Amino acid sequence: MSNLQTRIVTAIILGAGALLLTWVGGTSFTLLAIVIGAAVFHEWTSLTASRQTLFARAFGWLWLALVSILLLWGGSASLTIGTLAAGAAFLLPLTWEKSRGWPVAGLLYAGLPMISLSLLRGDEPFGFTAIVFLFAVVWATDIAAYFNGRAIGGPKLAPRFSPNKTWSGAIGGAAAAVAAGILVASLATPPGNFVVPVLAFLLSVASQIGDLAESWVKRVFGAKDSGRLLPGHGGFMDRVDGLVAAAVLLYLIGAIFAEPDVPSAIFFSM
Repeated sequence: MSNLQTRIVTAIILGAGALLLTWVGGTSFTLLAIVIGAAVFHEWTSLTASRQTLFARAFGWLWLALVSILLLWGGSASLTIGTLAAGAAFLLPLTWEKSRGWPVAGLLYAGLPMISLSLLRGDEPFGFTAIVFLFAVVWATDIAAYFNGRAIGGPKLAPRFSPNKTWSGAIGGAAAAVAAGILVASLATPPGNFVVPVLAFLLSVASQIGDLAESWVKRVFGAKDSGRLLPGHGGFMDRVDGLVAAAVLLYLIGAIFAEPDVPSAIFFSM
């Protein structure tokens, strides 16, 4: 198969698995969130190996495991986020001289979306809608930006970070994300809910920023891909870079405007 065909097949398999576990929810979805966090952290530490120490790696894995246990145990938002923040605060001064914060950034980059995804799904009645909405927005952004950018081309979006991304792709991705978000949310939210298109647009922007940020990290360390785990996509971080940023933003918005332990209620609170 061509690289594009391989990319599509891999995406379909991953997407179907993610949707199935989202439907099941509970511990199954929490485990999915933990696997995502672990895979991201593994690739981050491998990618930034020149700025990692054995202590930083070991501490990061142990602390991520502790946060995972709290999520499986059903710990509150304040407990799990506070535990992650405490680990990052402890690690930073101990590793700053050699690493300049890369191990701490990796712990947060893996831990925050892991917590956000788990808390967004939760056991409350809106969690399934929130995660499917999130997936639809991020996937629509990714697909539309890729094909729109290749078809139209034009000015580059951020050549210093990623030389292939264009403004036409970014705009097309955002438009597709809003359409996908409205379509998904229309099945569960009140008609005319103005929160939905605004959320979809913001999450699409966050997804594209997350993509650019991951591309910048790879350029800093001279890597084309974050790994070789996924055929057609490179590494796992290459596949979830947009999801990582969008999941954290959706949780933050929900925590601020709804409540920290029921962030997906944002769809029905405004």
